[in-house]
Amino acid sequence: MRILLASNNLKKRDELQRILAGRGVDVVTPRELRLDLEPHEDGATFEENCLIKARTFAAQCDGPVLADDSGLEVDALGGAPGVRSARYAGPDASDAENRARLLADLAGVPEPRRMARFVCCLALVRGGAVLAEVRGTCAGRILAAERGAGGFGYDPLFLYEPSGRTFAELDPAEKDRVSHRGAALRELARRLDLVRK
Repeated sequence: MRILLASNNLKKRDELQRILAGRGVDVVTPRELRLDLEPHEDGATFEENCLIKARTFAAQCDGPVLADDSGLEVDALGGAPGVRSARYAGPDASDAENRARLLADLAGVPEPRRMARFVCCLALVRGGAVLAEVRGTCAGRILAAERGAGGFGYDPLFLYEPSGRTFAELDPAEKDRVSHRGAALRELARRLDLVRK
């Protein structure tokens, strides 16, 4: 079964494909299907933005579309960056610029008060029907300096405390087992029979 991911982020695509391995699912990007769409993500929640993306792409293709909206919520910042995680430092900000903004905003906040969580919301849509919506979270803490060379986004700053390592220090299989996206995808995988009919 082929599922269109409503994103051209190849790191996300690879992560999804890895977690869904062995389930007969092939995840493709809009670029691979020559779809050039820019959904207007103006929702107030991850769930709303996820559905905006899924419905935008589902209107342009016949098969199932999987949309992911995810980000980081930091308690000391009132839940920011939240839905603005990918553009926290500006509309075209790089991952490094977003991390720098986060560290600047947390300057002076002691590490015990830097509790945070990654959130991942997924929506699976075909045509006009929402087949599944799931949410996964992973709790951690934001460090004062980056550690690790793996992952992407805020991973080098996000300490997964049970392991004593950041997401950027975990190997991909370890991260998949504990991450917000891994949790959401495992729940989604249990519902894939809906789209196989």
